[in-house]
Amino acid sequence: MVVKCNSLGLFGLSTYAIEIEADLSRGMAAFDIVGLPDTAVKESRDRVRSAMKNCGFEFPNSRLILNLAPADIKKEGPLYDLPILIAVLKATRQITANTDDSAFIGELSLSGELRSVNGVLPMAIAAREQGLKKLYVPASNANEGAVVSGIEVYPVNNIFELIDHLAGRNRIEPAVFSAAEVTRDTSLDFSQVKGQAEAKRALEVAAAGGHNVLLIGSPGAGKSMLAKRVVTILPEMTFEETIETTKIHSIAGTLQKGSGLITVRPFRAPHHTITRVGLSGGGTNPKPGEISLAHNGVLFLDELPEFPRNVLEVLRQPLEDGSVSISRAHGTYTYPSSFMLIAAMNPCPCGYFNHPKKTCSCSDTAVHKYLNRVSGPLLDRIDIHIEVPPVEYDDLTSKTGEEKSADIRRRVDAARGIQTERFKNSVTKCNAHIEPAEFEQICVMDDKADRMLKAAFDKLGMTARAYDRIMKVARTIADLDGSEIIRAVHISEAIQYRSLDRKYWHD
Repeated sequence: MVVKCNSLGLFGLSTYAIEIEADLSRGMAAFDIVGLPDTAVKESRDRVRSAMKNCGFEFPNSRLILNLAPADIKKEGPLYDLPILIAVLKATRQITANTDDSAFIGELSLSGELRSVNGVLPMAIAAREQGLKKLYVPASNANEGAVVSGIEVYPVNNIFELIDHLAGRNRIEPAVFSAAEVTRDTSLDFSQVKGQAEAKRALEVAAAGGHNVLLIGSPGAGKSMLAKRVVTILPEMTFEETIETTKIHSIAGTLQKGSGLITVRPFRAPHHTITRVGLSGGGTNPKPGEISLAHNGVLFLDELPEFPRNVLEVLRQPLEDGSVSISRAHGTYTYPSSFMLIAAMNPCPCGYFNHPKKTCSCSDTAVHKYLNRVSGPLLDRIDIHIEVPPVEYDDLTSKTGEEKSADIRRRVDAARGIQTERFKNSVTKCNAHIEPAEFEQICVMDDKADRMLKAAFDKLGMTARAYDRIMKVARTIADLDGSEIIRAVHISEAIQYRSLDRKYWHD
């Protein structure tokens, strides 16, 4: 007789139903798992056998075959331990409960305890969509699964709890989502940054429109300090953004134990020794990389030219498309990666080119080679280039209070509110992602602004992409100013944010 048990599997961010079939027959004792299992799934045989023995259950001394259907999709990870155990117990009639409306997920220890697994949130969503009523998960994953309404998520600590529940002896209460009170991190605030009014303004514009930023300055000027505080002026995440972000971190295994939703925008700052796979995602069993973990948040690349050039080129597609695709022989994984890029770099290898008080020791050739580590196409995709000068002593010792992040964020929220209304019938979310077809309607300039942009385009030899970036940034500046029309003053400020191109240092 064949018995069945429901579970779920992951393929990128997609989730699919898994049906585990168990068949117990006469013959030489054997325990085989079929249906394209990977090594971790094959090792479930030993974990399930030991867990059953140590918990007082009988493991069958006959031929047992388990099929993980559909058989043409590779099954990965230890999350099938629990459903395999349930299938074996049902096949041997050690439990008789009806589990047709239930799905099981979890890794077993040899003593029968359940360990947490990755991807519970997207699997809970898929279980509900498939019409299942109950989902049994490790207790440490229950709060994550309980985010999903319309399905009962049961926290399971060990086999004994689950068997007693299925037998109707001691009921496990469904998990109730507990949203931790979210407070902004007050240890980081723009009021802590002395001086740097121009850089702060540039970052305010960037936050208001979702633009990418390149900070250029000598060591100690405050580039990293500024970048780390950008998340304090970004708008609060919407519920949809929260779900998207949490799904990615759930699959990657970066959620904190017992947590539910990620409600604070991510800030990822990988070291410059990161690999292409670490940045974009992938691997033998593909997982999201840093650019996806920064989805709906900030990706900060400090010392930009120190990153290998082939690693930086990985950014080009995600910056344009807002997603990254990883192709493998058995399929293509697509992860969202709509992030705000903030990069920081020195103007030359020694860091003191154009410094007002220190002399640069680099030759023209060394400066040229250093700057060319960042390709022109990548530089074109960064909307705002801003120079961060050394901080003067008077600024550092000034008793005048600097503007707080909360005050800046109010202006950013107002500009984002304008954009939300503007794009309510569009897939575009903010000015940084305006589509070419929307330019004529959204980026309307007066005649003076048009003449100014034309003169700058001819003089600076801008690319078409640079033109697009200027228009998008000018649109954001106009939104901050509460203006429907892009005026000359808005274009002038936007052009200023493009002046720090590589040619600036070559002259």
